[in-house]
Amino acid sequence: MRRTLKKYLPDHETIRNNPWLKPFESSLLHPRLWHLNRHSAAGAVAAGLFCGLIPGPLQMLGAAIGALLFRVNLPLAMFVTLYTNPFTIVPLYLLAYQIGRLAIGESNGFITPPAFSATDFIGWTNAMQAWMLTVAKPLGFGLILLASGLAILGYIATQAAWRIYLIAAWRRRKALRS
Repeated sequence: MRRTLKKYLPDHETIRNNPWLKPFESSLLHPRLWHLNRHSAAGAVAAGLFCGLIPGPLQMLGAAIGALLFRVNLPLAMFVTLYTNPFTIVPLYLLAYQIGRLAIGESNGFITPPAFSATDFIGWTNAMQAWMLTVAKPLGFGLILLASGLAILGYIATQAAWRIYLIAAWRRRKALRS
């Protein structure tokens, strides 16, 4: 698996020669960002899962910054953010809203957005802003809680899966020797 992954990852010379990455060369060439072991993989999965819920196109940038800060595998952290896509983002945000609502103790149900009105566009815009302010607190709080929970679960699951794989490999080698 590592050999396959290394085929697709850029080497140090590619990063060193890229004019866009030149200012970040000293940070991006740190060996721990490219090394794949149980701890760097688990940390990368956690960073990617946490940053995957960042709105918009900033997910991979957040994962890259997280990988740089925590010195975990950079490509894996960026790849893991892809769990959020146009099909999964709406259910995840609805789940985050519900988690936030429960966490802050809001008892009212989901507040539906105002219906679009082409005839009263200004009124609809004002109603939409008021609706967004109403859902912002539970959604923001829920996103932080959901992202943290996913990161913790991802870290633990990656550590466990890596350990199970190693134990199985040890047993296979032991069986081959005897």
